[in-house]
Amino acid sequence: MSEIILASASPRRAEILRNIGVEFKVKSFEIDESPYEKEHPEDYVKRISEGKLKEALKFFKDNKYIIITADTVVYKNGFLQKPKSKKEAIDMLRLISGTDHYVHSAISVSKNHKILTKLSKTRVVFHKMSNEEINWYVNTGEPMDKAGAYGIQGLGSIFIKRIEGSYHNVVGFPIDVFYNIIKELNINILIRS
Repeated sequence: MSEIILASASPRRAEILRNIGVEFKVKSFEIDESPYEKEHPEDYVKRISEGKLKEALKFFKDNKYIIITADTVVYKNGFLQKPKSKKEAIDMLRLISGTDHYVHSAISVSKNHKILTKLSKTRVVFHKMSNEEINWYVNTGEPMDKAGAYGIQGLGSIFIKRIEGSYHNVVGFPIDVFYNIIKELNINILIRS
């Protein structure tokens, strides 16, 4: 039986996989995640997800491994990465307040060194946030380790008016896309006994 490796340090991705009964080990790999000039977000997440997978394949050379990687970005007039300061988090939240933005993800899976990558895109519409609400939210600390400075699965959910697309994509792991990949690669890794 193949051993499954989640090549990601994201606790949210691990939680989503555990919630559907997938058994795996975690081993993350660092690569340069700087976007190229004028790089489209879909090209970016595909490049980063596949780049992480190629690094993992250098480590897990044996064909007995199934390797899963992913990358997610928030995009509104440019890439909204994890904020480096409270001021940056405030600026991001002001940018997305009362308007929409997009979350792009790529999931890559390798079986027998064959790599398959698929993409997901979700539109997120925010309520208008007052300066007091933005300051309160930033002071909770939740925005500081989230791309786009918010977490849809936490306190940030109260500011979201609606989404169009996958909720799990906004969390960081579009489970519907993952399911399509494992079906296409003929991998049966769900609910093992």
